[in-house]
Amino acid sequence: MQLPPGITEQELVRQCKNGDLKHQEMLYKHFYGYAMGVGLRYSANRDDALEVVNDAFIKAFGDIENYRTDKPFKAWLRKIVVNTAIDKYRRDKKHLMNVELDNAVHIGSQASILQQLNANDILKMLDTLPPAYRMVFNLYEIDGYDHNEIAAMMGISASSSRVYLARAKEKLRSMLQEDKEHERRV
Repeated sequence: MQLPPGITEQELVRQCKNGDLKHQEMLYKHFYGYAMGVGLRYSANRDDALEVVNDAFIKAFGDIENYRTDKPFKAWLRKIVVNTAIDKYRRDKKHLMNVELDNAVHIGSQASILQQLNANDILKMLDTLPPAYRMVFNLYEIDGYDHNEIAAMMGISASSSRVYLARAKEKLRSMLQEDKEHERRV
């Protein structure tokens, strides 16, 4: 949503800090697309992403008085969306199939195959990964967290984070290989 003339993001935030519901709605509409884009990267489907985004905005409005205006609001909101997605993952992970890591084997990397992917290809393929793999891949490769930080956020060990990342990359590679083989057959 385009902001009305004369209203800046800083003014929106200032009015939201004052509890103005009209400005909260405007802020929500203004940043909804951005927040949904972030939420979709961490969610299995659009409904889950919508839940993450709405929960994130509730958290943001509840804590907006602590927002420091010397930092971009978009970055502050992004962190809230990512953390909300991680919280949802933690809540839902008891329903997910856990991978037995004791029998994990180190998977070697074939960086040349992964480097051939463009961002849109990766994002499409990420939707097919198991939730834990997708979460670790996003946090490590896209958002730049290290394995210790990921472990703390997700409630797993750092070695589990490394295994999930390796398996996510291997699954992405195999999908790329399948696509290449399909193209050769056609």
